[in-house]
Amino acid sequence: MKKFFLISLLLIGTYLYSQENSTYQKPSKEILDLADVSLAPGVQIDSKGENMVLVYRDQYKSIAELSEEELRLAGLRINPLTNIGSRTTYYTNLKVKKTSDKDAKQVTGLPQNARLSGFRWSPDESKIACLNTTDNGVEVWILNLVEGSVNKITDANINANMGSALSWFNDNEHLLVKTLAKNRKPLINTKVAVPTGPTVSVSDGSKAQNRTYQDLLKTPNDEFNFEQLALSELKKVSINGKSESYLPADMYDDIDFSPDGNFIMISKIKRPFSYLVTYSRFPSESSIYDLNGKLVQTVNDVPLDEVRPKGFMATRIGKRNMSWRGDKPATLVWAEALDNGDPEIEVENRDAVYQLEAPFDGKSKLILKTKQRFAGISWGDDNTAVAYDRWWNTRNTKTYIFNPSNGNKSPKIISDRNYQDVYSDPGNFVRSKNEFGRYTLTMNGDKLYLMGDGYSKEGQFPFIDEYDIKTNKTKRIYKSGYKDKLESLNSAIDMKKGDILVRIESQTEYPNYYIRNIKKNTLKPITTFENPFKTLESINKRVISYKRDDGLDLEGTLYLPLNYKDGKKYPMILWAYPREFKDKSSASQSTSNPNEFVYPNWGSPIYWVTKGYVVLDDAAFPIVGEGDEEPNDTFITQLVGNGKAAIDAVDDLGYIDREKVAVGGHSYGAFMTANLLSHSNLFAAGIARSGAYNRTLTPFGFQSEERSYWEAPEIYYNMSPFMHADKMKTPLLLIHGVADNNSGTYPLQSERYFNALKGLGATARLVMLPKESHGYRAKESIMHMLWEQDQWLNKYLKPSEDIVTPKETIKD
Repeated sequence: MKKFFLISLLLIGTYLYSQENSTYQKPSKEILDLADVSLAPGVQIDSKGENMVLVYRDQYKSIAELSEEELRLAGLRINPLTNIGSRTTYYTNLKVKKTSDKDAKQVTGLPQNARLSGFRWSPDESKIACLNTTDNGVEVWILNLVEGSVNKITDANINANMGSALSWFNDNEHLLVKTLAKNRKPLINTKVAVPTGPTVSVSDGSKAQNRTYQDLLKTPNDEFNFEQLALSELKKVSINGKSESYLPADMYDDIDFSPDGNFIMISKIKRPFSYLVTYSRFPSESSIYDLNGKLVQTVNDVPLDEVRPKGFMATRIGKRNMSWRGDKPATLVWAEALDNGDPEIEVENRDAVYQLEAPFDGKSKLILKTKQRFAGISWGDDNTAVAYDRWWNTRNTKTYIFNPSNGNKSPKIISDRNYQDVYSDPGNFVRSKNEFGRYTLTMNGDKLYLMGDGYSKEGQFPFIDEYDIKTNKTKRIYKSGYKDKLESLNSAIDMKKGDILVRIESQTEYPNYYIRNIKKNTLKPITTFENPFKTLESINKRVISYKRDDGLDLEGTLYLPLNYKDGKKYPMILWAYPREFKDKSSASQSTSNPNEFVYPNWGSPIYWVTKGYVVLDDAAFPIVGEGDEEPNDTFITQLVGNGKAAIDAVDDLGYIDREKVAVGGHSYGAFMTANLLSHSNLFAAGIARSGAYNRTLTPFGFQSEERSYWEAPEIYYNMSPFMHADKMKTPLLLIHGVADNNSGTYPLQSERYFNALKGLGATARLVMLPKESHGYRAKESIMHMLWEQDQWLNKYLKPSEDIVTPKETIKD
């Protein structure tokens, strides 16, 4: 008995000793100076390129903000005190500016401690409506762009829990807003509520192979709380603050005005709710109302969407993707599956597209059939529209040009390509605002325009093409010619004049906006943001290309330490994220641009160039499966091959000590990291953030794996680091947010994996960040994460002061 008691004490003591009650730490000054900077503002510009709004925000939230009350229901995260998403990004300041002016003007009248979100431009673009979150709720404020001032038009009674809280009427004088329902009942405190019985779920024999969603409803109390939080009354509110009732309380979701502004399509959620899927797949009803709130027609009634056929391209039956046709005053458009939503059923056409004109009581009209799953339409005029479809299994996308007035005429396929093949990407059709304020195809007679990213073997050169509808031929009318900068084509302001909104950046030149005239070859700056990362202005950055052992072309962005000295070898951090492909050609294409601005975001490894590390960021980790072979059939082999190729490439350049290489990644990159450490001896340490390590806990597919565990048990087993924890011989730092809501990467994954590693004697450290989700938000959390990573790297890869003579095979 005494012996048992002694052993018990020893076990308890060992367990307690292995825990650290750490307070939040900050990284070293070199990292802190880069991580704790003020951000340049976000930019919103009107469609004419005349007025712009600069929106300012703090780079991080605080842990106190993340600690505010939060309910996680049906895929939503809600602050029940303020009635808005608990993870909403808030802006704290606004400035306005004419694009022709040099300086921006401070907006006056802003609320104290402003927390602004949900910006909505008025139809005439003279005003912007937005939400302001106070301690007690959400208000509506109006920004007058001409005056540069804001005013409040409602009390803190807005319900933004379901989104779409603000919509403008076409008169530019009124908004339709969601307000808290007067009949809303007090919420149930589920932490102290006494259960009235068990929770029972039933399977009726139908297959419901859903992903492992998080934040689902779990109990009748959750159902009650969700309904109360979703209940809103719709009010018509003038910009002067006068309010009148529009519709009584219900669980309103999306609100969408017709292009002419005379009708409103409103969808609402209905019971029964589900414990298997998020609220977007709950039953719903869509109805059309006139401007006075009178019901015109119910146009869609969608049942509970729990059961679908197997496969990523599976969908539900019935009307879906219902929206307004942008080039018509009031015409509804939607798609319906012709294969019962089942990818396994072979049919000539997968989807059909229909339209229905006001007053929505007639027979719908077929306007298009697509070979694959419908993916959207860009509207032009009565005789011209461009449609898209997509099929994940083959990575194929088709673009059609068709006559929407003649559904019997077969559409013309103008592009049929692998959507992962970026070199063949023809670009996106340019759109501009029409008389209804909707973005439709920019047409010049029989000419349309395409704007593309311009990836090629020679580099990235964004372009604009003129497309001839009749001949199906394109003519290049603009190609960016920068060799030492990156020019991104944002939008067309006026194609007739040749005015294009562009963004230009370089490695050390912060991205700024310009108006380029492609006809006059002029460039007018409209922002002058400065580089906040002065420390990195002298950084040595380049994109390196190399080959995997099987000949596949790979690349990565290489950064040398700021204190780099010729002849010295340094430790390296390799950071990556695997991506699946169905062909080697697409997998080997170059999408990294050496001229992109060096921006060390919260999760970046770039910080460590200040600490004497070489960094290979965004290293290519393609996983390829051609023909009948799926990428994951050889996942481990290809993963290790990618890692070895990356290390070999940088080692051949003479920059690194290959015995001191760490690998890291976030989410699927964390999964990659754990597998690399389990199945190779390439690395000296690893950092895995917010990953999933046991694939049997995601049995109905994960990432790009479509097969279930029961179809491919060996794949799930071989790809799960948890199953190979006994092979772990490399120090691994695990970091995870306690409130991770990403499908499959729930915190249990890291906890159980760490337990396995610890039980098998591996060197590991588990850091659980309170209140954090899949991406980290609080300043305290991110600074501590950077500190943890820095400590780990210093412990296992501490830069050596010894100078090592490089190999003779050094390349430029």
